[in-house]
Amino acid sequence: MSASAIFALCILAMLIVALIRDRMRPGIAMLTGSVIFLCAGILTPKEMLEGFSNKGMITVALLYLVSEGIRRSNILEKILHVLLPKKGKNVRKIQARMLPVVAGISAFLNNTPVVVIFAPMIKRWADKVGMPATKFLIPLSYATILGGMCTLIGTSTNLVVHGMIINADFEGFTMFELGKVGVFIAIAGLIYIIVAGKWLLPNRREEDAESAEDEAHTGRYHHYEVILSARFPAIGKRINEIDFRRKFGASIMEVRRHGEVFIMKDMRGKRYKEGDSLLLMADDNFRKNWGDSSFFLLVSGNEGKEEKMSPLKRWISFTLLVLMVVGATVGEIPSVREAFPKVHLDMFFFASVVTVVMAWMNIFPARKYTKYISWDIVITIASAFAISKAMINSGVADAIAEFAIGLTDSYGPYILLAVIFIITNLFTELMTNNAAAALAFPISLSIAQHLGVDPTPFFVTICMAASSSFCTPIGYQTNLIVQGVGGYKFIDFIRFGLPLNIISLIISVTLIPIFWPF
Repeated sequence: MSASAIFALCILAMLIVALIRDRMRPGIAMLTGSVIFLCAGILTPKEMLEGFSNKGMITVALLYLVSEGIRRSNILEKILHVLLPKKGKNVRKIQARMLPVVAGISAFLNNTPVVVIFAPMIKRWADKVGMPATKFLIPLSYATILGGMCTLIGTSTNLVVHGMIINADFEGFTMFELGKVGVFIAIAGLIYIIVAGKWLLPNRREEDAESAEDEAHTGRYHHYEVILSARFPAIGKRINEIDFRRKFGASIMEVRRHGEVFIMKDMRGKRYKEGDSLLLMADDNFRKNWGDSSFFLLVSGNEGKEEKMSPLKRWISFTLLVLMVVGATVGEIPSVREAFPKVHLDMFFFASVVTVVMAWMNIFPARKYTKYISWDIVITIASAFAISKAMINSGVADAIAEFAIGLTDSYGPYILLAVIFIITNLFTELMTNNAAAALAFPISLSIAQHLGVDPTPFFVTICMAASSSFCTPIGYQTNLIVQGVGGYKFIDFIRFGLPLNIISLIISVTLIPIFWPF
């Protein structure tokens, strides 16, 4: 192994540790690694910056704005109101009615706004009908993840891998190509959730939910529940060090973390952590002032005070979404490509058009558009391209590929497909899905080149493995949100999510070589 490969391997090891320990956001950690490789001469300035101009990365940013426009249309709330029964105690029937629709929605919208809208609604509904919300919130997050596996735009990871494939001079994915395997995983996953949820999901209810709600709605003061994001300015600081009422205009009633509830007398010495759920008492202005803030992943409570979109704009936003998906799908047809040789009618094209139309029609507030883009994810994706290139330039990818092939020499590419899945899945559970994809991509490409086989099966495996984040609440933002809302413990995700990871592994390794032969 060359000196540059050893150096790059050390930097990658430190980067992985930094991502797992979560001392800084993934975007900054990945950018730091890119800068170090730039200083070491492993990356050129052009190679380091290529990710920031990649269509896949920019498409992710645009889709955040499209998702915000759909979120504000209240269409999703209306769909969930239809799906949730006014009464009933059969958990399986309700899950079977709700989860496939949720998965279908998340195949075309960013998962986070879907969960941000649905999670508090499901919690209020469960309290009202006397059912445990814990039977529905983890399934909600998992259904959005499963739906996201089925299309190119279902999750940012698919777009990241798609961009890396194009950069490597291969043909990228079409809109529904990943659905050849993703749909089977989604169907099997939903069946597992509906069948096993009765036994493996916790059966906890908040006994004081109704009385707390009654107490909150006195005068102009209400209860709000917020989930802290990584951008909350007091992350890591002691709770009693910050005058929360003075800064945010609200009083903290409870802090909920990993299924534990801390009231004021328990908070002394506790520090704020990402994913903490805070129960607040505040007036009517709290949602107006902080509802769109990047400090909070979710702000629920006093929903009746939100400004509603007009019916015309609501249907325009839905029509634009449909046109975007249909247009990008039709644009992949060879005859359409030939008819418009100078215009590439791909997802980037239609996402750009829809975003601009939504902004000019004020379907999402154009003056605040920067608030709705997750810039940490965007920077993570852009830096991921540079990290992936550095692994190739330094020789690390080839060295790891040769090592992996040597260990499994007598088994051929099938066992290596499983190895790539497990490694990528482990990374995505411990850090973040986009970083996991960035680390796995150059290794997969080198393995395919050493074996002399088509790399596409390995690329699809990365997409499936990076999205299969079911074992921990930290690997996927939607898991973090439902953990805060539902008060789940860490072990709840491991107990219920591990079999789903195994199901995804088995289906992927079995079906991917059939649809994309080596």
